Amino acid sequence: MAILGTLASTAYLSARRAYERWLDSIYREAFFGSAFDLYHEPNFIPFTSSLPTVTTLHDLSVLRFPQWHPESRVAWFEENFPRALQQSAHFIAVSQFTRREIIRHLHVAPSRVTYVPNAPRACFRPLPANAVAEMLRKHELPERYLLCVGTIEPRKNILRLMQAYCSLPESLRERWPLLLVGAWGWNFAAEKSYYESEGRQHGIRHVGYVRDADLPLLYNGARALIYPSLYEGFGLPPLEMLACGGAVLASNIEPIIEVVGTHGHLVAPEDIDGWRDALLRVVTEDDWWRHLRQGAEAVASSYSWQRSAAETLAVYRRVLDVGQPATVVPRRLSA
Repeated sequence: MAILGTLASTAYLSARRAYERWLDSIYREAFFGSAFDLYHEPNFIPFTSSLPTVTTLHDLSVLRFPQWHPESRVAWFEENFPRALQQSAHFIAVSQFTRREIIRHLHVAPSRVTYVPNAPRACFRPLPANAVAEMLRKHELPERYLLCVGTIEPRKNILRLMQAYCSLPESLRERWPLLLVGAWGWNFAAEKSYYESEGRQHGIRHVGYVRDADLPLLYNGARALIYPSLYEGFGLPPLEMLACGGAVLASNIEPIIEVVGTHGHLVAPEDIDGWRDALLRVVTEDDWWRHLRQGAEAVASSYSWQRSAAETLAVYRRVLDVGQPATVVPRRLSA
């Protein structure tokens, strides 16, 4: 199996190199000519270009925790990321946490890294109960549920969440099923095995992929969003849940603390008992559940794509040294 894996990784790299060379030639001819002043690559590794390049780094998980990624992806990063570091005049980090990691682990000068966060789309907001109920009926989903959103793979820590949930009393699990919304990702054998042998019969339901139009409705209908991830660069689902006015139970990792602050209950990712206690409390203590929701929308409202776009434009102007047309108001961080 190891030999097959190595052969598959080698074949993947060869195919991807050929594909990238083909794209490189097309992009160079179409986009990297004299008509353009700057190239912004929003996804880690830019195409080769002589233009001033800005690159967005969402996290450093492939470099810092390669065990959470396919070998082919790790090999691709190892081969191409050094060039990305050299080519990029400036980096955008989606969180203050990621900015610190870029500076610390990649030894990039602080002046070359700017924090520009992600944001929830406008569709993530409190929605009418009748619209939520209609969507749940359409997809044959329960009226009451706990919600977990994210690809099912080791970094997302879904196995521990399922173990914590299955330890709840049967009466609570019957009343509050746990919905897993997200596709099976990479290296999910342990999660799939536990789900099939224990989770499915103890109140866990794998919903799989949900279309964008239904996701805000799912957030609105949930008692709470559960987000137990081991590592993130930002963690968009907790912010989306806050934008919908919902309760959040999430990992106490730095980027989640940065976004959620005191407007959520944070648990150490490896603490199965802590997750169990939080799940138990959120479905049995209505006052605590309401407390978690207080101020949720206000926290989310400090993030917007319009503001992030303006801050990105300010980065372009700094890189091109064309000056600033207006002062960007400092962003208020969550407590």
